[in-house]
Amino acid sequence: MVLKEISEKITGLNTEAAECARNLQDSLVKPAGSLGVLESISIQMAGITGKVKSSVEKKVHFVFGADNGIYAEGVTAAPQYFTNFLMRGYASGKKCGINVLCEYNHVDLRLVDMGIIGEIEDPHIYNRRLMPNGTNDFYKERAMSREIALKAIEVGFEFAKAASSEGYDIIGTGEVGMGNTSTAAACIMAALGINNAEKAVGRGGGLSDEAFENKKRVITAALAMHEPDADDVVDILSKVGGLDIAAMTGLYIGAAYYRKPVIIDGVISIAAALLAYKFNPLTKEFMIPSHISEEPAYRLAADAMELKPMLNLGMRLGEGTGCPIAMGIVGNAMAVINNMSTFEEVNMDNEYRKGKGIKA
Repeated sequence: MVLKEISEKITGLNTEAAECARNLQDSLVKPAGSLGVLESISIQMAGITGKVKSSVEKKVHFVFGADNGIYAEGVTAAPQYFTNFLMRGYASGKKCGINVLCEYNHVDLRLVDMGIIGEIEDPHIYNRRLMPNGTNDFYKERAMSREIALKAIEVGFEFAKAASSEGYDIIGTGEVGMGNTSTAAACIMAALGINNAEKAVGRGGGLSDEAFENKKRVITAALAMHEPDADDVVDILSKVGGLDIAAMTGLYIGAAYYRKPVIIDGVISIAAALLAYKFNPLTKEFMIPSHISEEPAYRLAADAMELKPMLNLGMRLGEGTGCPIAMGIVGNAMAVINNMSTFEEVNMDNEYRKGKGIKA
């Protein structure tokens, strides 16, 4: 996998199709702009697909599971075995959050083990275990080698390729891994050149005040030790990243390469989105942010990419749970542009929208 060659083949939105979609939206039986984000989504979708009218009937959501060595530094309150436990739960269909939301919204769920402690043999889980015991403790050493970081990116890219070849219309990004709010914050800080942990590090899964201060101290010290290159995505991932974030970075890159819309979830998901954006800014044009995360690093990444999430639901579960909800909204956006009548079709004058009043 040659990242430079992939980057060179990524092109932006189809501006002609997007403009046609914008013109169609302006001709539909409604005040101009009155459907807000639904209109902008449909215009973005036209730019992605090259078609004014398309559908998102076939949906897929990926959950990448990985353990993180930084867990050893006391940066999260949850026991580490939860990563394994939850992935098993998703695979068994035991109605975890992501299972329920994917089922309700008719989204196919794909589970990928990138490096969860304790091997899971389950036909519902793709085995891509690049580091069987998870990453190294980046407070003490590199999280992973550059070679492994590249391989993890390739895993995500290949799943985007598979989703495209299988005819999926839209892709969701999710993860599970204890300690990954720390890796996400570290990656975002590294990518944006932020040294002040107070601006970027959140409590994650409900840390005590003492543990929260420790988390900020650990991340700050690790970044100072490694000095990741803000312009080198692989360097950032190899020094302070996670296998889940690396795989999602590849998924975003692949979505842009294969011209598929891809939904961003919370802070871990947007950390990968930011790294994909740093790799090639055009990848952003294929991203659709779902919901605002309470983690401060999320807002920093969203602001850096000028992305505005469509939802504010107070969600902080992870797993990509915002994605199937957002996919439903994207579906509604497409229903509007696909099925609403135009003023011409209903023989109605639309001059009133230009401030000229209604003709008798």
